[in-house]
Amino acid sequence: MFHLRAFVRFAFLALVASGCTTTEIVYRDREPFNAPPDAASGLLGYYNVSTKQTTCGNCHVGHQARWKTTKHAMAHQTLKNLNTAPTATCWGCHTVTERGNDLTTAAGWNVKSDSAYQDVQCEACHGPGTEHVQNPEIKAKVPLARVAMTVDGASCAACHSGSHHPFADEWKASAHSKPALTTSSCSGACHNGKTALIAWGVNTTNYVERDSTAHVPTTCAVCHDPHGSPNTAMLRFPIDNPDPDQNLCMKCHMRRGEPEPGRSTPHAPQGFVVLGTGGYRPAGVSIDTLIGLTTHASVANPRLCAGCHVNRFTVTDPASGNFVFNASGHSFKAVPCLDAQGKPTADESCAYSPPTRSFKSCVSAGCHATEAIAAGRLLGARNEIELLAAQIWTDLNANQTIDAAPTDGGYLAIIKRDLPAELSNPTVITPARGAEFNVKTFAERYSNGDRSKGVHNPFLARALLGANINELRTRYALPAPPAAIRALVEQSLQAAAVRQPNFLTTRHVSEE
Repeated sequence: MFHLRAFVRFAFLALVASGCTTTEIVYRDREPFNAPPDAASGLLGYYNVSTKQTTCGNCHVGHQARWKTTKHAMAHQTLKNLNTAPTATCWGCHTVTERGNDLTTAAGWNVKSDSAYQDVQCEACHGPGTEHVQNPEIKAKVPLARVAMTVDGASCAACHSGSHHPFADEWKASAHSKPALTTSSCSGACHNGKTALIAWGVNTTNYVERDSTAHVPTTCAVCHDPHGSPNTAMLRFPIDNPDPDQNLCMKCHMRRGEPEPGRSTPHAPQGFVVLGTGGYRPAGVSIDTLIGLTTHASVANPRLCAGCHVNRFTVTDPASGNFVFNASGHSFKAVPCLDAQGKPTADESCAYSPPTRSFKSCVSAGCHATEAIAAGRLLGARNEIELLAAQIWTDLNANQTIDAAPTDGGYLAIIKRDLPAELSNPTVITPARGAEFNVKTFAERYSNGDRSKGVHNPFLARALLGANINELRTRYALPAPPAAIRALVEQSLQAAAVRQPNFLTTRHVSEE
């Protein structure tokens, strides 16, 4: 501790009934902060280099203790351990400098390579602390970090970008970076980074944007705790916990997984689908409602959502073998499109086959032996789900709304034409509305459905859609589907009845 106290006690005993009085004099060996090596910037850095005691940590002891467990606290040594000679740019991101904060000119290590500036300390993000430690009571002098992100600005992106660390670059191409929705029905916890943190019980009082009314996308600091956490990669919540209340991804990607009176469309149902609990269950159909119908929540994929959606791989030039790009997985695309060099792109229109797309996550998760096998499984699941979904509803005019036949096709279009009340009463979940929910969840019909092309849980998707077809035929006296569809329905329901692996205990058998 920085307080080395010498105690001199002066006491005398008064021989009176009132007892005794003790006076304590406390001496401090030195100020709780050192003069900044780079005085012009005001960056203080370490108070004690050997113990990694930051100046800020002299008061913010909780943050100090957690920060010491992070890779940021080892950044300087990590760079020294590399076999290659670090450049000035490398050192600038492994020390306290102007990168990541509001300073606009060279500062800290980039001005004076003093050991006080080793590692990525508090001031790397918060900025200079000299004025604050001199008078902590002046609120205007409190150095605040940012929650918002710009690729080149005062944020995580100042270092976590570029071909070696393209976290911010890939994040910028993801849906997480898009402007938050501001309508009254969509401005809750998951469409605004600031309100997400509040909903999760995170202390959100100290950052630059705290008093702004502007919404913040799902930035790095929304998912990661910069001060450190017990979870991998400084995540605020674990990614390997199947408890929806604890799993980081499912805190947002698990909003409405079954129809409700007044709301019969899905809303971010991914968690429900992966865990096997999503979808409308037709009456009398016995389908595992917990987790028995999924491979992507098995022991082969302990990281659950992140097991497929956040994966790193290195891109090298096939001719020379030279390094090109370190994909970070922060576009959050499970099978991203690739450019001519093999780098992930923001494009989503490419063919679902390698080498146009990367299926590396399917192989690294341990579920599939090769990328080609994984692509083939995806194609098969998509085709079967589409065959079943088309029997129920074909959105011919692509407006994501069921229109009466012949504007749209399938059973639901016929019901819309002949029995419109079965689809128009929002307070009653009829078999028709239940089927609508399942098609919008599992098939590629609706922008806020599962949107996994069936991958999250193909067994559940096929089983529920097959059960919908049988229920609609019986309830509304609809014509029988073609023989091939009937066979697929039977096959899907049989698979659902017998395929019940134990959640996170049974490994999905990889193809030989």
